[in-house]
Amino acid sequence: MLITSPTVIGRGAELAVLDEGLAAARDGDGRAVFLLGEAGIGKSRLAAECAFRAFTRGLAVLRGRSGATGGAATPFRPVAEALLSFVRLGGLPEDAELAPYRSALGGLLPEWRTAGHAGAPASPVETAEAMLRLLGTIGRDLTQHRHPGCLLVLEDLHDADTETLALIEYLCDNIQGQPIVLLATLRPESGPAEQLARQVAQRRAAVLSEPRPLTGEEVRVMAEAALAATGPPPHDDTAAARLPQEVVDRLARDADGNPFVVEELLSGMITADALRRGPTGDWHVSGDLDIDVPRTVVHSVSQRSARLSPDGRALLNSAAVLGRRFSLAVLQAVTGLPDRDLLVHLRAGMDAHLISPSHPMGDWYEFRHTLTAEALVAALVPAERAAIAARGADAIERAHPGLPGEWCVLVAALRETAGDGRAAALRFADAGRSALDDGAVNSAVSLLERALDLLPGADHAAQRSPLVEQLVFTLAENGQLDRACALADELPEAGPGALDAGRAAGLQARIAWAAVTAGRYEDAAARVRQVRQLLRLVPDGDGPSVRAALGPAVKMVEAHLILSGTLEHDGDRTLGAERLAEQAAAGAERAGLPEIACQAWQLLAVLARRHGFEQADSYLEKCLVLANEHRLTAWQLDTLMWLGVNDFMCTGSSTRLERAHRAALGHGALALMYRAEAAMAMQQVLRGDYAGARELADRCAEGTARLRDADNHQFVLLTRVALAAHQGRRRQMDQELAEFRRWGGEQSLQSPQAFGSRAICALLEEDHAQALRELDEAFAWEQGNPSVHYLNGRYGLRPLLRALTGQADAQEHAATVAEPAAALPWNRQFERLAFAVHEGRAGRGEEAAAAVAQAQEAGEPFLMARRLGQRLVAPVALADGWGDPVGWLRDAEEYFHDAGVPAVANSCRDLLRRAGATVRQRRHGTPGVPADLRRQGLTAREYEVFLLLAPHLGNQEIAERLYISPRTVEKHVANLLAKTGRPHRSALCDYAAEQIARAD
Repeated sequence: MLITSPTVIGRGAELAVLDEGLAAARDGDGRAVFLLGEAGIGKSRLAAECAFRAFTRGLAVLRGRSGATGGAATPFRPVAEALLSFVRLGGLPEDAELAPYRSALGGLLPEWRTAGHAGAPASPVETAEAMLRLLGTIGRDLTQHRHPGCLLVLEDLHDADTETLALIEYLCDNIQGQPIVLLATLRPESGPAEQLARQVAQRRAAVLSEPRPLTGEEVRVMAEAALAATGPPPHDDTAAARLPQEVVDRLARDADGNPFVVEELLSGMITADALRRGPTGDWHVSGDLDIDVPRTVVHSVSQRSARLSPDGRALLNSAAVLGRRFSLAVLQAVTGLPDRDLLVHLRAGMDAHLISPSHPMGDWYEFRHTLTAEALVAALVPAERAAIAARGADAIERAHPGLPGEWCVLVAALRETAGDGRAAALRFADAGRSALDDGAVNSAVSLLERALDLLPGADHAAQRSPLVEQLVFTLAENGQLDRACALADELPEAGPGALDAGRAAGLQARIAWAAVTAGRYEDAAARVRQVRQLLRLVPDGDGPSVRAALGPAVKMVEAHLILSGTLEHDGDRTLGAERLAEQAAAGAERAGLPEIACQAWQLLAVLARRHGFEQADSYLEKCLVLANEHRLTAWQLDTLMWLGVNDFMCTGSSTRLERAHRAALGHGALALMYRAEAAMAMQQVLRGDYAGARELADRCAEGTARLRDADNHQFVLLTRVALAAHQGRRRQMDQELAEFRRWGGEQSLQSPQAFGSRAICALLEEDHAQALRELDEAFAWEQGNPSVHYLNGRYGLRPLLRALTGQADAQEHAATVAEPAAALPWNRQFERLAFAVHEGRAGRGEEAAAAVAQAQEAGEPFLMARRLGQRLVAPVALADGWGDPVGWLRDAEEYFHDAGVPAVANSCRDLLRRAGATVRQRRHGTPGVPADLRRQGLTAREYEVFLLLAPHLGNQEIAERLYISPRTVEKHVANLLAKTGRPHRSALCDYAAEQIARAD
């Protein structure tokens, strides 16, 4: 008889947490909850109750479980099962916003596997981001009042793979603000799952709930509720409904408050006829309650299985060895039973409440509880378990040649149970390689390590070394450089298990490249030295082929070491790196190493910019041809993006980059998609489309931070630095710079881009001296370091400011013009203005005016920069008598007034007055003053002073910025103190900063 309580007893606190999470999800505020407790304590019961409550409230419910294949973890198994459980019922969401994430989810959803394009598998982080987006879309599907929220239930995480755990951690860290509840259950077993649950709870990214054992009274209430559900109620609803106290005492003593064990013990008492229901429906003791019932459920399960036929018991024993869930086809192959007998015994097991169909898995079945399968396995002697496991492994290998998917992991686990450690190790190694091919790098590491554990000691050195070699490559791929180095250094240099010199050199070369990509140049240099030493040990007959295979990879590492200054090089470091990259490209193409060739061509393209962008694009086109030929999707997309960036720098057009972005979106390449969007955001900043830039930059910042893509995130932060700077918002710019430094930006090769932004901000504050200091600092940095950035001011804005201040002459300007970067439209608009200044001072007014016209044409895409250039060159044109400085100042004044940059607008008005031109009055109506400050009575001029108080400027500095007297500033400050009610100037400055931050 199946005894189970229809209600959840003693779990009020846990249910309150779950109800709170469901309510929060409906409001769009995601929660993550972990239920941590021993087997049978009621975690699955709570999960089922939560799922029921979510369903009745209209939330979408997705459920999956780990540990389905004999304890062997398959990457993303519970997540894939949860998605399939939803898809089978409701179909896939059709939201267009999911298009970029379909490819990343193709490994979990077969329906989307062919929707994207072939290419490299998504990284675990990309899969996690795609999962977050999908769950959010499901939770926000309010069509026909469906899914006001989403519940994802993942059970038995103690058996989960590392990819699943990484995905869950990602969801926990980013679930806030999403209509999602994540509910995970796990046992308190020392391992990564429990560690994860406690860590995310400690940092308040999730709630950790640990259901306690039931009290004696709760055991009684639960037992009575369970028994009441087995038949009609007693006639006397008072005393007769209660269990005899001796039964309650027995349950409390032997069950230890474990709900599942309580139900199993009750079943055992009734089966043994020690507990009976009387004629009136009451329960009474009819035999010896001291039946042989241990504290676990082993005896209870054994009693029920004992009532089956010998073949039925053998079938259940075989199934238990296969795991909590088992394939009917495999089970038949193990037992050898014909169809009819197999189905008869399955039905008997179901009638005994030991197993049930595992919907919606087709011909898969599962045990009622994990403890049920464990109890059956525990009753077997080791020899029986080993024999069943061996038969199971043989049957699976016959039925599934090549062991696709999870079968390889299951066979490995069965071989281990059968005592065949070597065969198990080989299968775990095969599963590890397959996981690596699928992009499940963490699982690959775990599986390869498990294989190594099965081959201990020197007796297996020959078998261990290839596994260690593969594991080192995998760890390097996963960024676990220290572990990769430690393993590589443990390999024997001679004797059994030693790699030949060529393979050892290849291993060290791979570690060297991983060190370069991690920015650990000293480690990379040390590994390159080892490669060189090992290559000298390669036999003469093998030497040419080994050097041809490894030479290009080593040269690429050395090229980056030269650029970083780690590897000593006489002469120009950029030129030295370029020569090595050329040699690497040629050698890689001869040796058939397309990925290394792509690395070389892209580096050459970046370095070749200093010679001209046509040459850079020619290298990128070579890279693109190679990537297309070998179907290297990631390299195709990355190259398209670089071509788009170059096209914008040369023409000011974003069309090509937008096409690259659409291609990355179509392939689901999230990291590349964000890189393209970050580049597009920077371009919009330069074009003066600040609203569009803000939308893109914020979206990218969220995505790149979640993907932990530090290099791209730094670029996004620099884009936000530029966005603030180009609007004259110093406080916001400084905040973004601080965040850039927090992400390690000061050590980044991208850091020089900050100088140009700070110079622009200083110009918008009318602090031309500070702007030139920033540009001089950038110039000094680039003099001592190879630079691949060409819009930082060196080839345009700095020459203009030096010309305006008389620090540069025509000869210096000619040297600037000779640089290909000076022809880029962003730089050319300033370079032409600098040329105009030189020509005007030489008395060649017509030539100067023509140069300004050329500058205006080059600056056409750049709204703010074009007007800033007009403001900068107008005073010189006024003084030297050429051009149309009054017209330029009027255009600039109107733009900067509308843009809310008062310092430049006021400067333009002052220059117009000096030129004797009429000046439009801008203060009437105070339209630019925020409403709350307008209510306090601030005038337009007072508001201009108010804005300049935020950085704690003195009266003299404010007067110079606004072209008024310090005495007038003092009067305005007094008025501001009176109108805002601030007690002193410092408080007024803080209040101004608060208002600016709020407006931003």
